[in-house]
Amino acid sequence: MTTTHIVSGFSKMSRTGKLKWLKDQASLSEQALQVIHAHLHPDPPVQEIYDDISENTISNFILPLGIAPNFLINGDLMSIPMVTEESSVVAAASHAAKFWAMNGGFHCEVKNVLKTGQVHFSWSGSKQELFSIFEKGKKSLLQSVSPLTVNMEKRGGGIESMEIRKTGELLPECYQLFVTFRTANAMGANFINSVLETLASKFVNLMKPSGGKTEIIMAILSNYTPECLVSCRVEADQGAMEQLSNGMTGAAFAAKFSRAVEIAIQDPYRAVTHNKGIFNGMDAVIVATGNDYRAVEACGHAYASREGRYSSLSSATCSGGRFSLTLEVPLSLGTVGGLTVTHPMAAASLEILGTPSSEKLMQIVAAAGLASNFSAVRSLITTGIQKGHMKMHLGNILRQLNASPEEIDLVREHFKQRTVSHADISAFIESIRNKPNHP
Repeated sequence: MTTTHIVSGFSKMSRTGKLKWLKDQASLSEQALQVIHAHLHPDPPVQEIYDDISENTISNFILPLGIAPNFLINGDLMSIPMVTEESSVVAAASHAAKFWAMNGGFHCEVKNVLKTGQVHFSWSGSKQELFSIFEKGKKSLLQSVSPLTVNMEKRGGGIESMEIRKTGELLPECYQLFVTFRTANAMGANFINSVLETLASKFVNLMKPSGGKTEIIMAILSNYTPECLVSCRVEADQGAMEQLSNGMTGAAFAAKFSRAVEIAIQDPYRAVTHNKGIFNGMDAVIVATGNDYRAVEACGHAYASREGRYSSLSSATCSGGRFSLTLEVPLSLGTVGGLTVTHPMAAASLEILGTPSSEKLMQIVAAAGLASNFSAVRSLITTGIQKGHMKMHLGNILRQLNASPEEIDLVREHFKQRTVSHADISAFIESIRNKPNHP
């Protein structure tokens, strides 16, 4: 059992000092230390960038950057960078992209790009007085933050609206300034938070002459952005589905697919896994471009629950000989500022995408999510999810078992038409190694 003690000044230690402390406290092996050193970037200036991105950095945790080609999005054919530890995600997105590129492509539409911030406060006076003072002073409040918003306004952004809302009936004295923003090509978190904190202090001053007491509780953007919304759709004749149907007719495949999506709409247990498959594709692009996948996921799951029950983010129809699959999801993304500029690989990923605007990136991310959703459901209703997933996982298993090149060739041939599992591969390799003529 590892013993440790409270440490002070850890962030001020050098990398060598941090590792020495960690070695002593965690009893790190020399092999673990070698791995940590091996994953530092060989170019010191680049490593300095990674060090500055986070805190208490001792090394880098490297994930692969893959490419999913053949995405036809609103008539533009592009390759999408994806960062994920799961190879089947990239493979599934690529497979769906190629199929839909030959069947009309992805049709995406950004419905709105509004983002939200809140100044939460308590007010001890009458509701009527609060609203009256706010309406009279609203213009001066907006003018007070103009030094912060002027540059954003030049880029087409700024404050869209501001109002006072009651914050729940169980909190009788709690209200909020509810502010909506446009942030152009930036995700805008720092901009929004700076504006909100300034509004908070100005609001207190505005309310001082009143008969009630105002106390600011907090000022912060909301990651729930239901009006920063994009939709993405694929559509084709049901006959086109036949090449993917594993022996079913195209119409039967389309009907079974639609029923599977309807189950995700009706059943929260299925919906969570269904939506996770959508985020498999979206998160990979969001990470690759230096955006905040945690905020996007939190927002997406809240949006999936907006009608009081968790449900699917996608929907499918099959009628009149046509099949369609649609994804509607809120995506608050940026292509300037933050990691999109700081992280070298994020900048490279955005260049791969043609240096898109934030709205274009919303469409790209939605298309990646819909492609992943299509491939996942298609596998579920045909061969099952494990066949393709485990074949893509085969390389990881072979590495874990220290398989030789000869053993790898024999395993791949043996399992070409068989279901892959760790236990079966391990047993097969063991049988090879037990043969008398095994080298």
